Amino acid sequence: METTENNQHEQHSAEANQGGHDQAVEITVNEQPVKLHGHTATGSEIKTAAISQGVLIQPNFVLQEELPNGTSRIIGDQDPVHLRPHLRFTAIQPDDNS
Repeated sequence: METTENNQHEQHSAEANQGGHDQAVEITVNEQPVKLHGHTATGSEIKTAAISQGVLIQPNFVLQEELPNGTSRIIGDQDPVHLRPHLRFTAIQPDDNS
C-alpha cells in the first residue's frame, strides 16, 4: 500500500514539474469555470477555450477582466493576459447600434 502512495506522489510531482506549460489554471468566464494551460493567453484564446468548454459566447464577444476594485478592463483579442487562478472575466455581445 505504501508503494502505491509513493508512486502516486511521484507521478503527481512529475506532472507538476513538466515545465508549467501543461499546468491547468482555472479562471471564470461568465460565472463558469474555464481551464487554460500555460502562463499567458490572449483574449481570443480565452474566448476560444471558454466556448470549447461550454460557455455560451461567440468569438466576436467583448471580453472584460473583472478587477478586484470593482472595475473592469477590456481585453482585446490580441492582448496577452498573465494567467493565475481566480481571474474573472465577462464576455458580452458587441453593441451593434451603429
